Order: sequence, then C-alpha cells, then structure tokens
Amino acid sequence: MRILSIFCVLVLFLSVPDSAAQQAQPRFVHVRGESIVAPDGSPLLLRGINLGNWLVPEGYMFLLDSASSPRLINNLLTELIGPEDAKTFWRTFRDTYISQADIGYIKSLGLNSIRVPFNARLFLPEEYGDLWSQEPFIYLDRVLAWCREEGLWVVLDMHCAPGGQTGDNIDDSWGYPFLFESAAAQERTVELWKRIAGRYAHEPILVGYDLLNEPIAHFFDQERLNPRLEPLYKRIVAGIRSVDKNHLVFLGGAQWDTNFKVFGPPFDDKAVYTFHRYWCDTTQAMVQEFTDFRSKHSVPIWLGESGENTNEWIASFRRLLERNNIGWCFWPYKRMDASRCIVTFGRPGGWETIQAYARACRSGYGGIRAGRPPMTVVRKILDEYLRLIQFTSCRPNEGYISALGCSLPGGPVRK
Repeated sequence: MRILSIFCVLVLFLSVPDSAAQQAQPRFVHVRGESIVAPDGSPLLLRGINLGNWLVPEGYMFLLDSASSPRLINNLLTELIGPEDAKTFWRTFRDTYISQADIGYIKSLGLNSIRVPFNARLFLPEEYGDLWSQEPFIYLDRVLAWCREEGLWVVLDMHCAPGGQTGDNIDDSWGYPFLFESAAAQERTVELWKRIAGRYAHEPILVGYDLLNEPIAHFFDQERLNPRLEPLYKRIVAGIRSVDKNHLVFLGGAQWDTNFKVFGPPFDDKAVYTFHRYWCDTTQAMVQEFTDFRSKHSVPIWLGESGENTNEWIASFRRLLERNNIGWCFWPYKRMDASRCIVTFGRPGGWETIQAYARACRSGYGGIRAGRPPMTVVRKILDEYLRLIQFTSCRPNEGYISALGCSLPGGPVRK
C-alpha cells in the first residue's frame, strides 16, 4: 500500500510541470520585443486586407463622391426611398456585402488576416442613446466565427468614433474631430471599447483592437489637438484592460496615422503602433521613421492601410514592407466597378440616375421634390445593386491579387 501511495504521488508530481506548461502556453497573439507573435511562439507577419465599405460605407465606393460619408449616403437614400426602405436596404447590405464565402476566398488567396472597420453609430443608435444595442454585435460575431473556421486573424478597427476623431468623411463626423473637444464623446468611446473587449476577451482568433482610425486630420489645429491623443489612448486602453488582458491594442499616429511624434514611451505591454501610407514613394525613406520608432522603443509596428494605387505600386510597396519585417493590411477587399481591390462587381443599370440626384442641388425641400426620380425606378436599381454585391456576382482582379503576392485559388501561393 505504501509503495502504491508513493507511486501515485510520484505520478502526480511528474504531471504537474506539463499541466503548468499547458496553462502557461499563450492562447492569444502576443508581442515579443519588436515582433507580433502567434500563440505557438512563432513570429507572425500579418498579411491582410481591409473589409472597407461594409460597416462604414464610403461615398467613393458607391461612386457617389458628393454623398461621401455613411450619414450623407443614408440621407440620400432616405430622400429617395423613405426611412423604412432605407433601413431595409442597409440591413440587407450588411447581411450581403461580406459573407462567409468572401472570408473563405480571402483565405484561399493565401492572406492570413483581415481588418474590420466599424462605425460607432452601429452600436449607439439614435445619436448614441442605447449603448448596449445588441444587433451590431451580430456582424462582428459572424465575421469572427467565419474567420475562426477559416483560420484568418482579425483586427477590429473603430473607423468612426463618437464625435468624430478625424474630422472628414471617413469618420462620419460633422467636419471636425469633436471627440477631442467632448468629454461625453470620449466617455462613450471608452465605454464602447470596454463593451466590445468584454465580449471578445477570450476570442483566440482576434488579434486586437485598432482604437482610432486616422485621428486628427492635418487641416486642424495640430498644436492644440495632438497632445490630447495619447492621453485618450491611455484611457481607452485602461478601459479595455479592465475586462481584457489578452489582446493587442493598436495605436495610430496623428494626421492620418502618420505622425508618431505624438507618442511617449510605450504604456502597455501589448501595444502595436500602426501607420498608414498612401500615394508615396516606395523607397526606404517612406518607412524609416517608423522602423526607427520600433527600434528605439522595442515595439512592433504594423501598416493598417495602404492601396488605391496601381498594381505596380502595390507590389513595390508590399516588398518594401516585407524587407523591413512590417506586417500589412491593404485597402480594400471589394469595390464597385474598380480594379484597385481584390474583387469587384458591376454597377447596376440606371446607377447614373442616383448619381445625378446626388449631384443635384438639394439644399431645400423644393430641390428634393424637383430632383427625386420615381421611387419604383430607384428601388429597382438598388435591388440590382444588392444582388451584384453578393460574392457569386463578383469577379477577381488578378493584377491586384498578384501585387499582394498571392494568386488565384488553385495556383501557387507565396508563403
């Protein structure tokens, strides 16, 4: 009996280190010095695409430059077909624009990640009156589930914060970064990120949270506004860390995510610093200031957006990033009647009718009445649009895909 007891104790003792090692094994993407690291400890170079226009519609992607922001596009559609039909349109749009087939296709190209821009208005309807609205989480829940099944890493990006962090159409604001003027908007931003982080704190496919997309555009008072950015980041991160200590936080510089001079020493041990570059040279000088920041502070950096350029430029800039061991996420995945994206779809017949109304003078009700085309015509056009955005109606842009270092499914994929 004594021998048996000693044997049992010995077996238990020997099993403890393995159990402890299992518990110590990270389940989440983390950082190690200048690198983003996969849960198994291997370096993770993120190579991905942005799901632009899905949860943050943009006018240029609708070929409606005069209705440039989500709010202005919605105003346009509401004038054309009424508020109830506009709500139905957007619900179908969100259910259709990105599907599991789209996510599977992205994975089949050899990419390993996506960035999901979202609008705070989705979570705070009626001018942020209901903070705990559940419907918006349906979309994030879906895309995370699809990516978990396909094996794609995910970064969630607050593209449009309460009050507006940029002051241009991309943040769905009123033309000024009021987030940095409003204590109430800042509190809503912190609370919303805390709500999101609490929901996804244990989601292993999630890489982390891109806190504010492209804050403080260059045409505002940078001297006054820039010093307010990092303190707000610290408040947001504190809120996230109160419910989620697992995921990374992505901190973008001021002036369209280009200015890292606003940052002091890193204040979170899972911070990644993110920059954007569009329409620049593809020389070392274009990334040197960011790699210098990485070396100085021993932190990872990541390109959260770039693109909207020729295939030759995309390929050249991607190679520059990879030579510098910088992960990337180009823009965008899908766009109407375009070649500068992974997949495209045709414009509906009669789309110029909607474009003409968008360009017309609608400053008063007389202008709205005079310019509005028949609702039956508009509904038919929009119904066709909703059919065309489905994955089965899209076609690949082989040149853009090749520029990303990928190939069409069935062919060789760059590792």
